[in-house]
Amino acid sequence: MPVRNKPLVFWCAAALGAASLLVLGNFDPAGSGIFPPCPLHALTGWYCPGCGSLRALHQLLHGNLRTAFAFNPFAVLSLPFLIYGAASHASLQIRGRALPRKFIPARWIWALCAAIVLFGVARNLPVYPLNLLAPGGMLRP
Repeated sequence: MPVRNKPLVFWCAAALGAASLLVLGNFDPAGSGIFPPCPLHALTGWYCPGCGSLRALHQLLHGNLRTAFAFNPFAVLSLPFLIYGAASHASLQIRGRALPRKFIPARWIWALCAAIVLFGVARNLPVYPLNLLAPGGMLRP
């Protein structure tokens, strides 16, 4: 089913994203209680590949790159690519032209999926240095 009001949907999504960043910047996910816990961690005690991402984004919004990296290095490293993708989509919606794109072969996408799974497994292993990948693991003395 095609969306008739694409610009309206885009601007509503942009406003929602901006409001979400505003809330995330003002309320610390580690102690505010307004953000839901990770369901996988709550049920199993294991960290998923995304655990610590909200705390990392909160720290990035406050300019703390080292602390953000300690909470979720994978999220921090992938953020520039996600921002470029969002900017390209915004450019397409506003100007009618996307930013320059690079074709990514399927094997690279499969490699990224494998890296995410390996990261999720590695951050749960209780051996040094892999235990540093747990959320906040690099902050512990």
